[in-house]
Amino acid sequence: MIMDNNWLEKAVSRYETCNYKTLNWILSRSPLIEGFLNTKVNSITGISYTNNSGTRGPKFIYGWIQGRGLEALVTFAEYYKDKNYFFSKKILKRAETLYYSLKKLYFRDEHIFFLYDQDLKAIRNSNKVINFQTNEKGIFTYSDAFAAKGLFAASRVFEPSNSKFFKQYIFDIINAVENNFFQMDETVAISLKTIKKQPNDFAPRMILLGVAGMFHINSCSNLTSFANKFIEDILDNFYCKDKQILLNIPNHLICNIGHAIEFCGFALEHYMMTNNKKNLEKIETILINSLKLGLKKQGIPLFISSETGKATSPYFPWWNLPESIRACAIGTHLGMNTEIFQLWKKIDKTFFSNFWQANKFYAYQTINIDGPVDYVPATPDLDPGYHTGISLLKATQVIKNYLT
Repeated sequence: MIMDNNWLEKAVSRYETCNYKTLNWILSRSPLIEGFLNTKVNSITGISYTNNSGTRGPKFIYGWIQGRGLEALVTFAEYYKDKNYFFSKKILKRAETLYYSLKKLYFRDEHIFFLYDQDLKAIRNSNKVINFQTNEKGIFTYSDAFAAKGLFAASRVFEPSNSKFFKQYIFDIINAVENNFFQMDETVAISLKTIKKQPNDFAPRMILLGVAGMFHINSCSNLTSFANKFIEDILDNFYCKDKQILLNIPNHLICNIGHAIEFCGFALEHYMMTNNKKNLEKIETILINSLKLGLKKQGIPLFISSETGKATSPYFPWWNLPESIRACAIGTHLGMNTEIFQLWKKIDKTFFSNFWQANKFYAYQTINIDGPVDYVPATPDLDPGYHTGISLLKATQVIKNYLT
């Protein structure tokens, strides 16, 4: 296939500019308590949240976002090490503070929780009613997953002797997913009772699949055998033969198409690093069909009907577009598929036309058919270089590899 080198060169420039400016913006902001990252800004107004903003404000810490931010910072510090040494050191300094603060919370509770109050007590905010969060033994969550990834990657840089603890943390979470001790909803009490009521969704395996890519870039490819198992499990149990896409819940028509695309990106990244082509064609087909079904004029809606392709939610979050860029970049690299490349260009245009704010260095969190809307997909804190940054970075690396 003949690639459009001119477009690729412009894409690299655009992606690198976005990431560099976003990182500078993050580093310029005064930290929260204990040195936690402060991206507490309304993405529409550009105004920082205050103590009058409830759980959006600076008195509340989201462990979920801090774990993501830590992984992003150490990933970018490594990337800039040879390109811009002083910038890399600046990122590392910020990452080191965050690492020790997050590590302290982890060793205190043996978990990282979604939300903490100003005293760093784990809380849950359900229907605007705040209670202390429970900590039933053996149960793990998405916040654990994001924190474990960040802590492992950062420990390799700052405290290699402690990496073994965070490697065990990761595999405890993987075991929890496999044995039904993983809870998806962190706004309610963490308990086995809650787990028994939750749907059979592939999202926990998908999120943990992202660990494989993190292991690969940290010279730990020998630890990634679980990824093949997770890929097989998802394809065996959640693949819809009729539409050739993934259903989040078997036989359930309402689908988070963004999660299917994110799965494709993680799986393809693992295949790229291991040269495994066993399910490559099937995953590329899922990616193409997911994008063709899910991409609308505004972006990719939070939920769609897998039967009709119509949006079943009025909200279009930002995150599924950079995840699509990553998946398409890797898919193009692996399969040289013309259709994937054309979809990549379309996704790129949609993201930078509808979501990205070049004058603010971050995207609108959510839009609807009328434009930006004040709806929080997961945390009010803006993306700390994770969904957007790491996705655009991977696309950048793939393009550079092709062009050289």
